[in-house]
Amino acid sequence: MRFSSTIAKPLQLILRTLQWCSAVIVLGLTSWFINKGPRGQHIIYQEVIAAFSVVCFIPAFISPFRPALSKFVIFVDIVFSYLWLTAFIFAAQDYSWHSCYFHSPPGVACSRKRGNETFMFLSFIFTFLGIFLEGGALWAYKRGQAAHPVVEKQNVRAPLDAPAEVPAPV
Repeated sequence: MRFSSTIAKPLQLILRTLQWCSAVIVLGLTSWFINKGPRGQHIIYQEVIAAFSVVCFIPAFISPFRPALSKFVIFVDIVFSYLWLTAFIFAAQDYSWHSCYFHSPPGVACSRKRGNETFMFLSFIFTFLGIFLEGGALWAYKRGQAAHPVVEKQNVRAPLDAPAEVPAPV
């Protein structure tokens, strides 16, 4: 079975929805952490990445229908995959390495902190997979365009300034 634009569009929309929802959940939980108590540099970084992601992932919803956006979306995915990986590493250092109860914000249940860490990992994975799915969809679109080239209409009649053909005498 070959990968085609018909298969890619629904997969892209599902992946982009999961990606965006994960970023929104991280944004909400991290905002709650900031509101709850003292905040560290890692939480501020995670909040900024989540806020930018929610905005920058919006063109990815349009890219299945406008392949011209695919190159921009791939670039955004590459950049944000590294940013999300860094955010996840910070969260893992804060909540999984030492006692998470005392890391910022102190006193918040570890289940919420690890839930935030999980959605950061999901945001990273969905963004990383988005690179390959977007690249595959762009490749399938270009392959489809090459298979069905636009053929210009051929001029079938003689130009108006051409000499008239005279039938040969019988």
